Amino acid sequence: MSDIKFEIVKKIGVLSKSEKGWAKELNLVSWNDREPKYDIRTWSPDGQKMGKGITLSKEELAALKELLGKMEL
Repeated sequence: MSDIKFEIVKKIGVLSKSEKGWAKELNLVSWNDREPKYDIRTWSPDGQKMGKGITLSKEELAALKELLGKMEL
């Protein structure tokens, strides 16, 4: 399996943190030198390892924001 190249272009915020220091974050990430996308996933404390996550375009993030705004928590 080939290496995945990534660059965290902008750290937006931490959603939660585990006891072991892994943080679920919302970031703007460029994967394999492509245009950056919004990304929600867990990251190790040193930022070199990651868990499974989801990437969203700007339009998808706007749609998610709209849906969340309609939710009653």
